[in-house]
Amino acid sequence: MTAFDDLMRFERDTGALAQIAGRLGWDQETMMPGGAGEQRSEEMAALEGVLHARRTDPRVGDWLAAVDPATLDEEGRAQIRHIRRSFERASRVPGALAADLARLTSRAHRIWAEARADDNFAAFAPVLAEVVALKRAEGQALAQGGTAYDALLDDYEPGTTAADLAQMFGALRPRLVALRQAILDRPAPRPLEGTFDEAAQLRLSQLLAETFGYDMTRGRIDKAVHPFSSGSGDDVRITTRTSPLDPFNCAYSTIHEVGHAAYEQAIRPGYRFTPLGQGVSMGVHESQSRIYENQLGRSRAFCGWLHGRMTEGFGDLGLDAEAFYAAVNRVQNNYIRTESDEVQYNLHVLLRFDLEQALIAGDLDVVDLEEAWNARFAADFGFAVDRPSNGVLQDVHWSAGLFGYFPTYTLGNVYAGCLLQALRQAVPDLETQLVQGDLRAATGWLREAVQQHGGLYTPREVITRACGAAPTEAPLLDYLEEKFGRLYGL
Repeated sequence: MTAFDDLMRFERDTGALAQIAGRLGWDQETMMPGGAGEQRSEEMAALEGVLHARRTDPRVGDWLAAVDPATLDEEGRAQIRHIRRSFERASRVPGALAADLARLTSRAHRIWAEARADDNFAAFAPVLAEVVALKRAEGQALAQGGTAYDALLDDYEPGTTAADLAQMFGALRPRLVALRQAILDRPAPRPLEGTFDEAAQLRLSQLLAETFGYDMTRGRIDKAVHPFSSGSGDDVRITTRTSPLDPFNCAYSTIHEVGHAAYEQAIRPGYRFTPLGQGVSMGVHESQSRIYENQLGRSRAFCGWLHGRMTEGFGDLGLDAEAFYAAVNRVQNNYIRTESDEVQYNLHVLLRFDLEQALIAGDLDVVDLEEAWNARFAADFGFAVDRPSNGVLQDVHWSAGLFGYFPTYTLGNVYAGCLLQALRQAVPDLETQLVQGDLRAATGWLREAVQQHGGLYTPREVITRACGAAPTEAPLLDYLEEKFGRLYGL
């Protein structure tokens, strides 16, 4: 066995253990008895301690030093790049801090869920302050003289800085604000109204998952408060949620999570349990979920097919196909990021991006977060937050310690705009296929151009190779202005 072989065997075992840790998180969100929370916190902390010890094992450093990258192929060099980066980052974080974070965020998640249900930010604030303190310490340990927030962001979008994102987001904001205002000055289309059976929603969810290429023999759909995707390879699970008054929530949550899951299912099997065996970044991951959900799932062509399926499942919807399409893409004031339309969604993300930077930098105290959130929301959206569950408590991310994650949602939208341009060129009859509910060519192109590569390339390389040009915000803005300009007669 060479040093590279020994290293990869060790990494595959670490990767398998990480999958188990992910399964514990999935179970906590979906199946775990409510009284098991404290025990689960200890289980997750113990497993994180094992994983951190493996990721910082001195043998990893020895194997890396013994490997000559010149003797490796492209895949081998990519493996070494990821392993070296992970080893160096993990070695900067004390094992006790990693375990404390795992234990604390498991507890914080439960407290957040209860506080959200009770609309009581004060009940969540103390534990959130603890999470922020530990994440700030982790960021400072990782940064080695740089900014703590950039170090945390690098976990989700390697090679990107807050300054890079601020420049891109600064270019997005003016056109998004102008488009939003122009739309809200026009009459709103009729919404979909009625009461929609939960069992019928879940049947539609299953149909949509399969239509978009989710392999149910290697996955499953469950319900959760906050929909998510978990796992990779042959065990990739998703969750959705239902509302009796809003079947679109279930349908599009499912399509969105299928985008994530399809990415993980499509990665080359030989990469399994290695650093290449998962999506390369959360921005690229989000590009898949957003192009599935929006550019494909909310297109006029696909909405015609979906209108037929929902009529079969729920009866007369009271809207013809064109009015249904307008209802799917209805722009209206909304508190909730995950329920927001394409025009306003990124404004929700930019709010969170700015606030979490201030929290990590120490420029904003948790005790003042709710007030800061409400003031920024009123300034951006023109109306007031009515309760914490519609404001500062709506997202799970900060309870889980996911600081640096939020901006990858908008970055994913930017990537999706670029990918749509390339997809239209690659599949000239895309609209005709979508009218028939046939996603095979579209998802097949994404699988070949993006998903199969896993972590082989850097995030920007993946998008640049797929699109033939480096990513910019222009295609997304052009797409939004063209689509909503037609819908609202602008």
